[in-house]
Amino acid sequence: MVRSSTITVSDKAHILSMQKFGLRDTIVKLRLVQKEEDYTYIQNFRFFVGTYNVNGQSPKECLQPWLSHGIQAPDVYCVGFQELDLSKEAFFFHDTPKEEEWFKAVSESLHPDAKYAKVKLIRLVGIMLLLYVKQEHAAHISEVEAETVGTGIMGRMGNKGGVAIRFQFHNTSICIVNSHLAAHTEEYERRNQDYKDICSRMQFCQVDPSLPPLTISKHDVILWLGDLNYRIEELDVEKVKKLIEEKAFQTLYAYDQLKTQVAAKAVFEGFTEGKLTFQPTYKYDTGSDKWDTSEKCRAPAWCDRILWKGKNITQLSYQSHMALKTSDHKPVSSVFDIGVKVINEELYRKTLEEIVRSLDKMENANIPSVSLSKQEFFFQNVKYMQLQVESFTIQNGQVPCQFEFINKPDEKSYCKQWLNANPSRGFLLPDSAIEIELELFVNKTMATKLNSGEDKLEDILVLHLDRGKDYFLSVSGNYLPSCFGSPLHTLCYMREPILNLPLETIRQLTLMPLRTEDDGSQMEIPKELQMMVDYLYRKAIQQEDLFQQPGLRLEFEHIRDCLDTGTNDTLETLSASNHSIAEALLLFLESLPEPVICYSAYYNCLECSGNYTASKQVISTLPTFHKNVFHYLMVFLQELLKNSAKNHLDENILASIFGSLLLRNPAGHQKLETAEKKAQEFIRQFLYNSP
Repeated sequence: MVRSSTITVSDKAHILSMQKFGLRDTIVKLRLVQKEEDYTYIQNFRFFVGTYNVNGQSPKECLQPWLSHGIQAPDVYCVGFQELDLSKEAFFFHDTPKEEEWFKAVSESLHPDAKYAKVKLIRLVGIMLLLYVKQEHAAHISEVEAETVGTGIMGRMGNKGGVAIRFQFHNTSICIVNSHLAAHTEEYERRNQDYKDICSRMQFCQVDPSLPPLTISKHDVILWLGDLNYRIEELDVEKVKKLIEEKAFQTLYAYDQLKTQVAAKAVFEGFTEGKLTFQPTYKYDTGSDKWDTSEKCRAPAWCDRILWKGKNITQLSYQSHMALKTSDHKPVSSVFDIGVKVINEELYRKTLEEIVRSLDKMENANIPSVSLSKQEFFFQNVKYMQLQVESFTIQNGQVPCQFEFINKPDEKSYCKQWLNANPSRGFLLPDSAIEIELELFVNKTMATKLNSGEDKLEDILVLHLDRGKDYFLSVSGNYLPSCFGSPLHTLCYMREPILNLPLETIRQLTLMPLRTEDDGSQMEIPKELQMMVDYLYRKAIQQEDLFQQPGLRLEFEHIRDCLDTGTNDTLETLSASNHSIAEALLLFLESLPEPVICYSAYYNCLECSGNYTASKQVISTLPTFHKNVFHYLMVFLQELLKNSAKNHLDENILASIFGSLLLRNPAGHQKLETAEKKAQEFIRQFLYNSP
């Protein structure tokens, strides 16, 4: 839920054998980017892009019909998989033998007329991306980076999300993204959110560590493939099948969710997709070309897609491959000719010499100075986990300058934890300007101290110019206290919603020490926790994929406001999804400054993991409120397991999710290798034993 920073300086310039000159070197790079057309020419290279959701299967058939039949040998292969492994072990980030199996199957099925070098393999649970190039091109591939973003529950789980590889090919920057977005027909908004999260959170380190990270959008060419999971809506299953039988694909395409969402500018703005001339690639009976005959009888849909963005890109083909029957999806491929900028070395050196000569004339210029459009900022009514942004412009004078926000004396960072300047450093050529965004975001690490008044939304930023002066920016705001980030015992003393109480009362209750016994004047468990658990018990006990599918961010904000203000008597009036309430419960538990099982009991719990009698004894020593909440949650989770036939939950899933929230490693302590498994085992005991 945290917005990521973006880059300010392009990394396009390909500096050949250049010595490092600090600021001077940066100016040379920027000038080279501006004059790129003077020393490069466009050369076409052939790219093969493929995507395949393999439904947790091992390779059972040759992949050549998908990867190499009927095409010229490509210069570059980008091959993506989803649902590589559906086992519980893979879901919780363990290794999978399927990675090697599918890598081997792909490597053996590449075009026989060329030799290929593997550039990179990246995997997040079941989402894997492979990049190969012809061996003769390997020397022209540089700056290879790979990253992953999980968009599953709480933004952590990797059952949904994206993986990406970025690289420089000659003088063109290329980013390949493989994503698996949220499932189910009605969840198109969740898919949109997954896409935006991948775009904002996917960051690649640059070769020069002083430069901010690169995002997906900062590349010349972007190829995006995957099981995007957008469905066909407003038509019943039989009507969809009839249109497919008639090959009326364009009529059917009018009802495609991705088409609708792109037209509404909700996702993939600026991207292009080729014409769909093949039948939907989902859902088939495994091992056949028959549509789904299971009890659910899923409607056919074009889940598996390939889109692109950039200049000098020509799509030569876009097709599915019905011959492969391993999965309930069919693989899809697209072949492109992509114009890549190749350097003419003689022209490059001439351009470089001209730039260096012009720089020499500026070498003894005046001290740099800038003007700022604004130097005082106030953030009003800041809420827990809700981003606020204020911006200002730095306008440069006649001298190239390097700027950076610097640490104040005796401080470890240039700003407080709740603040971020985006970008926090950069370079300005003469007479140029840049917009800086100040992003304020309060999360679990800082909410408690803001509630207690130990910290305030006040900071001074120091903007420093290299060889120039410092500028001071004042940042302040008011924070609206939240039950998120409040201690358990504090909430038990609050009979009113937190925002109905005076700030001084909130401050005193937040700072109140935790007692082992209560004095009878408070509630047994926080009312906010009870509201969420009670709702889930009544409305979502049989909800499929509960605690495994994320909710929507906007719905979380409404749930938080309901709990903090009490303006809605119940959560029902919000019309939030079950998944959003479930995720809000997990975020609430994660935000507790002292976890449900207190830090002081952490190591005792790990030691008696597997011994239920000893484990019950440890729980009995917890402070009353913590003990009450633990037992309350265990009873709720046991009720969920009684409905496992419908909600598909089991002890392992619940123990893994709740183990990491209820039993947390104390801050500053080294995490034991076996801690995660022991924490899961500790919780698991209470799920299959009666209290």
